[in-house]
Amino acid sequence: MIEDVVDVLIVGSGASSAAFAWSLSDTRMNVLCLEQGDWTDPSSYPSSGLDWDARGHGDFALSPNQRGRSEDYPVDDDDAPMKAAMFNAVGGSTITYAAHFPRFHPSDFRVRSLDGVADDWPVDYRTLEPFYAENERMMGLAGVAGDPAYPAKQVHMPPVPLGKLGETIARGFNRLGWHWWPSDSAIATEDYEGRARCIQLGTCTTGCAQGAKASTDITYWPAAIRRGVRLQTRCRVREITVNQAGMADGVIYYDADGVERRQRAEVVVMACNGIGTPRLLLNSRSKLFPDGLANRSGLVGRNLMFHPYAMVQGLFPDRLEGYKGPPGCGLMSHEFYETDSSRGFVRGYSFEMLRGAGPVTTALWAAQSGVLPWGAGHHDTYGLAFDRAAGLLAICEDLPDENNRVTLSDHLCDSDGVPAPKINYTLSENSRRMLDHGVARATEALEAAGAMMVTSEAPWTLAGWHLMGTARMGGDPEKSVVNSWGRCHDVRNLFIIDGSIFVTAAGLNPTNTIQALALYIADSIKRNLANLFD
Repeated sequence: MIEDVVDVLIVGSGASSAAFAWSLSDTRMNVLCLEQGDWTDPSSYPSSGLDWDARGHGDFALSPNQRGRSEDYPVDDDDAPMKAAMFNAVGGSTITYAAHFPRFHPSDFRVRSLDGVADDWPVDYRTLEPFYAENERMMGLAGVAGDPAYPAKQVHMPPVPLGKLGETIARGFNRLGWHWWPSDSAIATEDYEGRARCIQLGTCTTGCAQGAKASTDITYWPAAIRRGVRLQTRCRVREITVNQAGMADGVIYYDADGVERRQRAEVVVMACNGIGTPRLLLNSRSKLFPDGLANRSGLVGRNLMFHPYAMVQGLFPDRLEGYKGPPGCGLMSHEFYETDSSRGFVRGYSFEMLRGAGPVTTALWAAQSGVLPWGAGHHDTYGLAFDRAAGLLAICEDLPDENNRVTLSDHLCDSDGVPAPKINYTLSENSRRMLDHGVARATEALEAAGAMMVTSEAPWTLAGWHLMGTARMGGDPEKSVVNSWGRCHDVRNLFIIDGSIFVTAAGLNPTNTIQALALYIADSIKRNLANLFD
């Protein structure tokens, strides 16, 4: 029997994969994507039932360890202060992200030149600018043009409404004279490209049944499939295989019934996020690559960057209608984004508004933070907490450190026996100082807005959803895993397109940049088809 050989095989179907596949589809090559999860059914999202808030801590929890779905794999993250968060499905973690959608700043690509730390990227803002624009058109960017923190850019829809809660926080920033701007959001605030406008339901992070939030299962993937890309679900890849010449020649995977199968390919593309990609590379050992595929530099899995988050919440005297609207979108502030040596740390952070939570989440937060007592006064105190909380998230830039890394667990594996990833991560002193600064400034802003009581958690344990740096890009094969357009130095037909290739983390949400990079890499491949492996 002759084995089927595809031109391009993509592993993973999340943010980067969908954008890449859509762009590459205009070549009419035979492109196949394997996804270990499945298509999600919006009618089954938590927002379709009265138990929506509780399910956000169950089968739609952020952490796969807590969620425990059959398509999930465990993460050994006992040695990390933040717990890894990801979602396995068509669309990946865009199913459950908040859709806060800023670009990196131009300075984020020149950290070594500007601040003497980390490394400069081999690409810059100007190179990615047209791909940011294309991605924002495909995903649908809501916001307000003219933000002084950025070069000029186009928005496609009005911003997510601030609401009473957002207006309250904005007054605090105004009183302090600090920068704030309506959030850049991948949320349709009016009907857009067949997607209905947002109805302010507030359940974004457990899936948007309305279809207003731009998850890639409803943006890029339908367009890519119409153009001939194939997407095969419930296929858990175990390893990437190589031939005697050291070229990737396909993958071994388990189908929905647990049967081991093989798929051959001329080009293999990894898009499994900053934990899943190094996991598979490290598990793909051979005589040519005894330490893991594409790992002759020893850097696969190293330089793991999260974004250390500080979550700061204030209680206000009046109800804020905080349950209305997307929880992580409203306003953002880049007042403390660039390096200021007087603060005692390098680089900086952004603020993102956090709306109020549902009744179950409010009770859990209030109990854990000491606001809500047991016994007498429990219900009265809860009444003072529900819909009166507003928060700020300080999203701190994480600097690369080779000791922060992903390896393979020696005792955990998924349901098909593939070793689970193990996380080793320690907060740097720079991050700790940045978190302290963020808590102090957020407290100041919330009190200026009228908060009576302020609590904080720093780092926020649950905020392990930005996964970057574990297969970094660069020009030197000794100091990087991929080149400036995502091709592995060691394996000329193996590409990586997810957050693994980030050189630095910036101080804000990375999804827009992940997708812009994926579009840029697809464009580079198309421009270099004649000599792709040279």
